[in-house]
Amino acid sequence: MSSHHSAIQPSASLFQKIIHDNRSIGVLLILCTLASLILSNIDATSEHYTNFWEVVIPGFHRLHLPHTIAHFINDALMTLFFFHVAIDIKREATSGELSSPRRMMFPAVSALFGVAIPALIFILFTGGTLYSRGWAIPTATDIAFTLGIVSLLGKAVPHSMKVFLTALAIIDDLCAILIIAIFYGSALHFVWLLLVALLGIIIFVVTRRVEKKTGTVLMILLGLCMWYCMYRSGIHASFAGVILAFLLPIQKLSTIERNLSFPVNFIVVPVFALANTSIVISSAAIANLSSPLSLGIILGLLLGKPLGITFAVYLMTKFRLVRLGDRINWGQFIGAGILAGIGFTMSIFVAILSFPENEMLRDVAKLSVLIASTLAMIIGYVWLRLFSKVKEKSENK
Repeated sequence: MSSHHSAIQPSASLFQKIIHDNRSIGVLLILCTLASLILSNIDATSEHYTNFWEVVIPGFHRLHLPHTIAHFINDALMTLFFFHVAIDIKREATSGELSSPRRMMFPAVSALFGVAIPALIFILFTGGTLYSRGWAIPTATDIAFTLGIVSLLGKAVPHSMKVFLTALAIIDDLCAILIIAIFYGSALHFVWLLLVALLGIIIFVVTRRVEKKTGTVLMILLGLCMWYCMYRSGIHASFAGVILAFLLPIQKLSTIERNLSFPVNFIVVPVFALANTSIVISSAAIANLSSPLSLGIILGLLLGKPLGITFAVYLMTKFRLVRLGDRINWGQFIGAGILAGIGFTMSIFVAILSFPENEMLRDVAKLSVLIASTLAMIIGYVWLRLFSKVKEKSENK
């Protein structure tokens, strides 16, 4: 019995290590994206693969539910992803790196500049055209990828910089969530919104009064009702996940986050990547990479992010709003800004919402996000590697 147990133990602990490592999430997403792009562009599989995501789920249309596989992934499954992100935001805001106004100000102002400057760059390129609806595409940062690259860098990035980047990515995601809720919904239906508010009050009370298992089952049922009402209300359904996370008592968050980490990181987000990167790379799509839409996204993410974040840090140190010690390593802040240009999940999500009726524009936007995110990963990684070497040399002199 004991020998059997010890044989199981190492593989179990290896599995635990893999699923709790930021790098493995990033690697899985890259593999899913590559698989999706290959299957979409091989003659033998292209039509079947791209059509699969548009298959209608029987009966869902009648129930006013997201009725194709892709629609269901983006409106229902992604609610879990937003729920998970919002738990992270709430935890950091109550007991973590964002728990006091002074601690929050530094990454918050940096994140706001990192959202505003890419949007401005995008508008400069696309203002007055039908592309301008996608202004929010280059504003988002992908937490999983960004932290995955930082993990690969190991000691080359100081702990304080990792904390800054994590907090920045979390606030950035909050901005993206708010942008989606406010600007990318459809016409509002106030009766459904009223039901969302009513369910919110019930969830708030139930999660604090009802114990353990009954409370959990009730919370799931009420959460599903809230999601449905949000879906019908005209605000993007995924926002229900955010509201639900903010309504839950703090002491329940760590258990929920633990239970959700695996399904969200290793099922929901990879499935999202498979469904939403099935892009047919045609000659027209490649030709469109020089269009204002594509340039706005690529330059927004690659230039706008580091410009916005570094400028924010410069202003805050100049006006003595934050103290960063005597030796600010500007190279590392620029590197962190480049990594924040990895848009991926959130940017693709906004691209889908920006051009719901125009598949061509959607594909160009997604392709541009993939190009910008790949470049941001490579440049950010190399940049931070080089800067840590330069810093080591100057310290050793």
